Amino acid sequence: MTTKPTVAVWKFASCDGCQLSLLDCEDELLAVAGRVDLAYFPEATSRMADGPYDVSLVEGSITTAHDAERIRRIREQSGVLITLGACATSGGIQALRNGRDIAEYVANVYAHPEFIATLATSTPIADHVPVDLELRGCPIDRRQLIETISAVLAGRPPRLPTTSVCVECKARGNPCLLVAQGTPCLGPVTQGGCRALCPSYHRGCYGCFGPMESPNTASLTERFIELGLSGPAISRAFAGYNGWAPAFREAADRAEGRH
Repeated sequence: MTTKPTVAVWKFASCDGCQLSLLDCEDELLAVAGRVDLAYFPEATSRMADGPYDVSLVEGSITTAHDAERIRRIREQSGVLITLGACATSGGIQALRNGRDIAEYVANVYAHPEFIATLATSTPIADHVPVDLELRGCPIDRRQLIETISAVLAGRPPRLPTTSVCVECKARGNPCLLVAQGTPCLGPVTQGGCRALCPSYHRGCYGCFGPMESPNTASLTERFIELGLSGPAISRAFAGYNGWAPAFREAADRAEGRH
């Protein structure tokens, strides 16, 4: 009898959206579940089998010293480690606190700040341990998730987009919001994967899938200036879901003269 690969799903600082994307796969998930042994996934099952695990799927960023130690233990127990979503791949929306006075934040938010133990930064999983594959998005695209799991089980590289959201807009026949309507849009510098969801509803791209390979953020910044956006407004555009990703962070800093 062939032993099924063991799969574990882990959560760190996040909203659970990427895990819910996995559960939302429905029929596809049932097909995948028949090929693996789901050893640890608190969001879906009470079973919590000990490792080692063939594949670990990790959602969320590292925000506490405890989690930094925990991800190292998970890495030691995992054959393949795949990070899911903006939090795990770039620090997420909570990375907006990075570079600020975290002690001041804690004092303003919590009645008893002495009970709070947190790191000064929210950082991606890859800042702490080696990562084998990254799935972008806020949340991830479920089709990409199924493709990635299927590819890992088959021992082949996953087929994932490497082009910008603009390519997906062209494929859907969308007019360019940036050119035709003067709407600020991060599509030209954002990795595809969402099938141009926001531009298809006449909203500029928010950069949920993070910077594409070699994004020309300087050129896009110039276009934003032509549209009348101020430095702080441009900085906010880049400092969103994936604002701690190096390319977007540098663009945000340049827009406000910090770089």
